[in-house]
Amino acid sequence: MAVYGIGQSIRRTEDLRFLTGSSQFVDDIDVDGMLHGVVLRSPHAHAVIKSIDTSAAEKLPGVAAILTGADVSADGLLPVRPHAKTDNKDGTPFFVPPRHVLVSDRVRYLGDGVAFVVAETREQALDAAESIVVDYEVLPAVTDAVSALADDAPAIWECPKKNLSYDWEVGDASATDRALASAAHVVRLDLVNHRVIANSIEPRGSMGFFDESQGRYVLYTSGQNIHLGRSILADSLKVPAEDIHAISPDVGGGFGMKNFLYPETILVLWAARRIGRPVKWINERTESYLSDDHGRDHVTHAELGIDSDGKFVGLRVSTLGNLGAYVTATAALLHTIAYGTLTGGLYEIPAVYLDVKAVFTNATPLGAYRGVGYAESMNVMERLIDVAARETGIDALELRRRNFMPTDAAPVTNFYGVTVDSGTYADTLDRALVQADVPGFEARRVESEARGKLRGLGIAYYMEMTMGPPEECVDIKFEDEDRVVLITGTRSNGQGHETTFPQLVSANLGIPFENIVFRQGDTDLIANGGGHGGSRSMHMGGSALHHASLRIIEKGKAIAAHVLETAEADIEFSEGQFVVAGTDRALDILEVVRISRSPEQLPDGFEPGGLDTFQEYQREASTFPNGAHICEVEVDPETGLSSLARYSIVDDFGVLINPMIAAGQVHGGLAQGIGQALMERIRFDPESGQMVTASFMDYAIPRADEMPSVDLTFNEIPCTTNPLGVKGCGEAGAVGAFPAVTNAVIDALNPYDVREFEGPATPQTVWRAMQGGGGSA
Repeated sequence: MAVYGIGQSIRRTEDLRFLTGSSQFVDDIDVDGMLHGVVLRSPHAHAVIKSIDTSAAEKLPGVAAILTGADVSADGLLPVRPHAKTDNKDGTPFFVPPRHVLVSDRVRYLGDGVAFVVAETREQALDAAESIVVDYEVLPAVTDAVSALADDAPAIWECPKKNLSYDWEVGDASATDRALASAAHVVRLDLVNHRVIANSIEPRGSMGFFDESQGRYVLYTSGQNIHLGRSILADSLKVPAEDIHAISPDVGGGFGMKNFLYPETILVLWAARRIGRPVKWINERTESYLSDDHGRDHVTHAELGIDSDGKFVGLRVSTLGNLGAYVTATAALLHTIAYGTLTGGLYEIPAVYLDVKAVFTNATPLGAYRGVGYAESMNVMERLIDVAARETGIDALELRRRNFMPTDAAPVTNFYGVTVDSGTYADTLDRALVQADVPGFEARRVESEARGKLRGLGIAYYMEMTMGPPEECVDIKFEDEDRVVLITGTRSNGQGHETTFPQLVSANLGIPFENIVFRQGDTDLIANGGGHGGSRSMHMGGSALHHASLRIIEKGKAIAAHVLETAEADIEFSEGQFVVAGTDRALDILEVVRISRSPEQLPDGFEPGGLDTFQEYQREASTFPNGAHICEVEVDPETGLSSLARYSIVDDFGVLINPMIAAGQVHGGLAQGIGQALMERIRFDPESGQMVTASFMDYAIPRADEMPSVDLTFNEIPCTTNPLGVKGCGEAGAVGAFPAVTNAVIDALNPYDVREFEGPATPQTVWRAMQGGGGSA
């Protein structure tokens, strides 16, 4: 029986379940009488629905129901509401069109839901869906943001300004104009942060039914935040949230994409109650490409002013974001708060101005994706600095050092009003330079050239801000046989919560790790929760757990003092023992738990079982993970193929609860950042709006043999705004990797005077850039 402490790299307890196939995902759940649902999706990116004929499909074997937009309207289902809101720069609210669970008038992207077919088997539902006849009048489509603002672009919605959802700004435009006008150098750069998709190993899915005996819905869904999802679901169904019991079993990855509610989940519960039988819907992989929220996708023009001493004096960023066809739950945050709060990164810049426009197109709706906002803003700044180094002749490392926020004056407040509490940026960077043997790079470059290869060095220093809902809950219950049940409102989807949270309980209370049972993902088990997203779980859930532990210890001291017949002030708690100070008289915490169930042994005012503790925690401040990525690539000039030769990272995540799990999170994020830099991109045919990368045949993601061996270490600078000193680590790899790898590729192409290209850096893109064609392929 082991008691673990903070900072120990214990193995993930959940892995045995996952590796042996004994886990339970949504698609593993079967109940008696269960039907299967299939969404009939639009084959066009933009078209008017003239008619829908379901008569032939309804006669096919096994078909239980075919629901259309007319049924949605008849039953009064409300549109899916977005969670976040924003205002335009003139103070007016942003434009939000209705997103019905099934459309009846016009489809606005390839994959828009037109009908929901429910049958005895999935195969029967698919056959019926193929038999539905929809008469479309195809309309012109536009899938890129720049074209959506053209005079001749089709109008996606009747917006106050054509195709514009919001026009947002932050910063001081006049001060920034003056700073740039007086700067010794102004560096200008146009960037495309291209569209990608999460590609979770488990597709989205839901299974639900209406429990007549309880008078409430029961939902199993693959999601990161079931409490918030339940709230939005209840709004659409027009029922109290308490009338929905939402359960999230094992979740096979989410990356932000599964954080919020989709129309299909509403369809499942609505159809189940209408028909009177359970309904399951599971996305297929190609369906996922069409219907999962995509990520990134904006174009930016940035200008950085630098004085004669190499100090940054002003930064102006103009960004155009592509929202796709609808406003998703977080669309109002994607290019505003998430993007804007750390514009300029961790550098001291006196004047900053950010201008953002977000437009509708006939692309798949855009949502949160790992590192949302910060991955984009860090890419802008880290790319700008490398271009500035080339244009000014000042070394890129020196430019970073001269402009880091002052760490000796922490906390530091940036232009947005965000206060960064801790970090030693120059020290973290220096550690990374030594770790990566940057002084030896020139020798490695020469060796690569001798083999006919181009070698490049890329550096990126990132910072992100942990986000997500500002409150979290935990519930600790002491049960028979010394079992401790820990229930959290967070929701793991690959982060190892089943290990790290019990590890924290073990460390705080001295309880054997094996005695702790971890439960999550059930709205009936805990009243509220913020799920997982924005690298928030240990910062929020761990802090709640810390405060719960302190309360348990204080209550335990009162019981121990009563039993040991001493003053409560004389009781000390250490390593799971309540000890009378200066003596060997002690009670083990589990013994105190057993005593707490016996009324006759309790002090006055204590109820039996009084050590059970429910704890709410309100976020006092965000945390700011940061770190340095140093990448070396080799480029084959004959083919344009880029290969990762070396990769080093030094991360500051504050105090680490489990360094091994933190490292695993970095490796996963790194794969996604590398994927975006070198191979991943969602593409649409510009004329028809058809997606041309809707399968793994066309959309590449990194394979194991394409990942580098990563030299990763940590510089643990404790956060000062939460009791654990943690900073969050789930998104960091994705945030730092994209600019680091891109910088390395462009550095390798320096002999060809390549300044920028439109990613990803596929062999064709790199080869064309070397020929002077600018890439973009």
